[in-house]
Amino acid sequence: MYPAEIVNPMKAEMTAVGFTELTTPQQVDDMMHAGGTTLVFFNSVCGCAAGSARPGVKMAVQHSAKKPQNLTTVFAGFDVDAVKQARTYTLPYPPSSPCIALFKDGQIVHFIERHHIEGRSAEMVAQNLMGAFEEHC
Repeated sequence: MYPAEIVNPMKAEMTAVGFTELTTPQQVDDMMHAGGTTLVFFNSVCGCAAGSARPGVKMAVQHSAKKPQNLTTVFAGFDVDAVKQARTYTLPYPPSSPCIALFKDGQIVHFIERHHIEGRSAEMVAQNLMGAFEEHC
């Protein structure tokens, strides 16, 4: 598990733009049963999270006319039980972090795996998400 001193600034980067942290399995389940559209960002300490995923997710949310009703985040390697529970909703996709999942009424409708983030710019991640928001939100 990563130390809080490393993780907390990365968590704060997302909560500062309106994301809700899901830190327990119950919070994950409650959000998945809330209905509507929910974005779950699986945050991470890795370089592709810092360079592409976090900036891309923030860009998409800030610049999209349509956006999910619920913006949430779990942190891999820190909120272990919440991440494990959130991953049960992203099956059949294999676990990876960072990754980004869009749900509509509890069903996954769009998923960006780590290999779709690595080597891509934040703008490319944002454009991918904005297209999904336009279609599903």
